[in-house]
Amino acid sequence: MLNPITEQLESLRPTLVRFARLQLRNDSLADDVVQDALMAVLEKPDGYAGQSSLRTYVIGIMKHKIVDALRSTRRTCRLDDTLDDDLGQEQVDALFAADGHPMQRPRHWGNPDAALEQQDFFRMLELCLEKLPPRAARIFMMREWLELDTEEICRELDISASNAWVMLYRARLRLRECLELHWFGDRAAQGNQGKR
Repeated sequence: MLNPITEQLESLRPTLVRFARLQLRNDSLADDVVQDALMAVLEKPDGYAGQSSLRTYVIGIMKHKIVDALRSTRRTCRLDDTLDDDLGQEQVDALFAADGHPMQRPRHWGNPDAALEQQDFFRMLELCLEKLPPRAARIFMMREWLELDTEEICRELDISASNAWVMLYRARLRLRECLELHWFGDRAAQGNQGKR
């Protein structure tokens, strides 16, 4: 019979594998990274003090394992400079006034740190990331989750800095739209109230 922490870790495995595969684009390497992160927790169970959720703790460990894997395995993965994003320049321009300011101000999202701790928010973020084109999701995660700098991302993906910033900008726009619709929007708020 498995102990409670081992059962919790096993239930986290599918989510961890999805994130690792998104970043590494190599199933066996992703499985290795997840396994290394899980083993790190099991080998030093006292390291988890319970100050955050077990999921947050394991993801923090796995984040460093992924960065190490990206830095140590300089794979050759050619990505062309064409964007696999159907959000055209005209649509992007329509979001802004002539002076460069947004046509609509973003809704107030409350306290982002508190929202990140909510499991429902994290699940919604995962769903929104899955709706992005694969390259856009990957570059967003490399920048925002793995905290890689632009130079490392460009080197890893073999793209120009300007292409990286355009892809990142478009990924952020789409994530914002998805989260505002499904999490921060009026319909999401009504749905969340019904669950109480």
